[in-house]
Amino acid sequence: MINTLSLSRSSKLAVLASALVYTGLSFGVASGAAPLQAAGTTYYHATLSAPATETKAVADGVAWACKDATCVAGKTTARPLRVCRGLNRKFGEIATFKVDGQDMAAEELAKCNG
Repeated sequence: MINTLSLSRSSKLAVLASALVYTGLSFGVASGAAPLQAAGTTYYHATLSAPATETKAVADGVAWACKDATCVAGKTTARPLRVCRGLNRKFGEIATFKVDGQDMAAEELAKCNG
């Protein structure tokens, strides 16, 4: 009996290599710097007191894209203060924090940084 579904070792390696390349390219496209530049796609916008140490980060389950001292993220189900505190724990003091284009109240920002 001939097993037609069996591949040679070199064919299996070629399939694996192709899958890894495809996955890498797909991830690169999906997680590129475009979120920082796309207008109207961000819900949270934060300015850090010091430049971010990473360009992409997850803080309390929220995915952030950062460039220098500016970080943006999409809408989540968490309260804005919780989102701000998560970012504060990840990167330190937050200078400004906007929720859907509106500045967070000074008292809330103080709680975020406190």
